[in-house]
Amino acid sequence: MDFKELQTVEDLKKVYPDHILEKFPIAGKGEYYKDVSDKDWNSWIWQQKNRISTLEELEKIINVSTEERDAFEKCKEKFHVGITPYYALLMDKDNDKCPVRQQSVPQMGELTILDTDLEDPLGEEADMPVPGITHRYPDRVLFYTTHNCPLYCRHCTRKRKVADPTSQAANDQIESGLKYIRENSVVRDVIISGGDPLSLGNNKLEYIITELRKIPHVEVVRLGTRNLVTLPQRLDDGLIEMLQRNLVHINTHFNHSDEMSREALLTATRLSMAGITIGNQSVLLKGINNDAVIMKELMHKLLLMRIRPYYIFQCDLAEGISHFRTSIAEGIEIIEKLRGWTSGIAIPYYVVDAPGGGGKIPMNPDYFVKREGNKVTLRNYKNSEYEYYEPEE
Repeated sequence: MDFKELQTVEDLKKVYPDHILEKFPIAGKGEYYKDVSDKDWNSWIWQQKNRISTLEELEKIINVSTEERDAFEKCKEKFHVGITPYYALLMDKDNDKCPVRQQSVPQMGELTILDTDLEDPLGEEADMPVPGITHRYPDRVLFYTTHNCPLYCRHCTRKRKVADPTSQAANDQIESGLKYIRENSVVRDVIISGGDPLSLGNNKLEYIITELRKIPHVEVVRLGTRNLVTLPQRLDDGLIEMLQRNLVHINTHFNHSDEMSREALLTATRLSMAGITIGNQSVLLKGINNDAVIMKELMHKLLLMRIRPYYIFQCDLAEGISHFRTSIAEGIEIIEKLRGWTSGIAIPYYVVDAPGGGGKIPMNPDYFVKREGNKVTLRNYKNSEYEYYEPEE
């Protein structure tokens, strides 16, 4: 089946049985947007232009709590508010602990800046040989192409850039980034990032991608986007065709199953039918997904969407997001409650992106018990012990 044969959520019945579709509720247009035409609602440009950015707009969608109202007024200047109408309708209007609300509506915790918080927690600026390129690992670079996102996530690690017009990646910066990649033959893999690069128009995005594909030593082009979560309408026929012919890999960012609508399933299915591989990078967030049952449901639904669970990131030391952080021990415990208890393909890597530019460091449960000569004692996921004999020296 060609991906173009799936245009509406009703078309998903051609692909999935009812018991699968029932796991993915339809977001729809809700009461507030009921008079918006289908053409506008399904236009990513309309969704971007009509993002919720004021308290008055938000109060028309949800019952804003007193704490949310205070936080909105006190946080909006430090980090802007922007919520697509589509994503807003995924929120539980009566529950301020809703995982979708907590990721998009300001919270008082954002005003707390700890001594250990960092403006640039991953040390990306220190590894920038030219503006817009972070070259940390030997064979791959991060290519920063825009400051804009459809939705300003409250847990964003790049608050220093995102939503800041002064950090916009101008044409000369993009050209200097392309020049750097052309001149450095060690670069095999390029991750196009931002902000969200799908905030760029198709023509500009295709220019960047096709220029990268022309470079002989660039073998892999990846696109980091949260549009599948916050604005699935963005991935229209034209964009999917462009990604398909340029053999682009996508990494997206679902953190909770409440973000998984039938509209998101439609977009993910269209992408997979176009032969585009998709991986997911979650962030471990206190009060949102720091629970093994919640994480298992998330991973299982990702696989139903043909998205590979790739990473769970420990929450970074960015300023104003300490209220989202858990202990590393919690993350390891979640992995231990997944490993062996569900299929291996459903288990992502749990990593700490080391502060100051150390890169991704895997965090894993320890299944090694002891070594006696060439005999190694190991434990499995049920804590049963087994002996393995290594070759004699």
